[in-house]
Amino acid sequence: MELILDYFPNLTSDQKEQFQAIKSLYLEWNNKVNVISRKDMDSFYERHVLHSLSIAKFIQFKAGSKILDVGTGGGFPALPLAIYFPECQFLAVDSIGKKLNVINEISQSIGLKNLVTKHQRVEFIREEFDFITARAVSRTKQLLNWVGDKVKSENNNDLPNGIILLKGGDLLEELKETNKKYALVNISDYYDLPFFETKKIVYLQTE
Repeated sequence: MELILDYFPNLTSDQKEQFQAIKSLYLEWNNKVNVISRKDMDSFYERHVLHSLSIAKFIQFKAGSKILDVGTGGGFPALPLAIYFPECQFLAVDSIGKKLNVINEISQSIGLKNLVTKHQRVEFIREEFDFITARAVSRTKQLLNWVGDKVKSENNNDLPNGIILLKGGDLLEELKETNKKYALVNISDYYDLPFFETKKIVYLQTE
């Protein structure tokens, strides 16, 4: 938890309480449903929460923004972002329902009101969103095929609407396949921690 406060010192008291509470809740649920690799739980705040919040270093979503999180798994990056941006609306989608049940229970336990889950394949979602997020979900071109038509055309944020991905490794060939305008950001620019040396944020404009 100290890591979160080091890099995000301006959290409200409610946000601090929510971030403080989620580790024990995930530990409890992880014993029933394997939503997070057990070897990662010791580094929960670094590998899951801080990693998710790197998006908040990249962009400050404006109030009223709608964000779709694809293949959310245990709720990352959606749940930490929903805590950090309480005036935005998040929809977390996954094809594995038992993981979504965990997210729902944790959200309810911490009083999170702006995160909804849906047990559905993302290509069948019919809404449009300001931004779409995903962490290590499929190849980028495939993800674009699924969600490229779900990005709103009207922009309300400082960056044009688009897709924000958390990925690792050498991505240049993968991104060239998309034929889209993109930006590649090293998360190590935000966090001075060895875990993030190979981690990237990919931002794609869909227009």
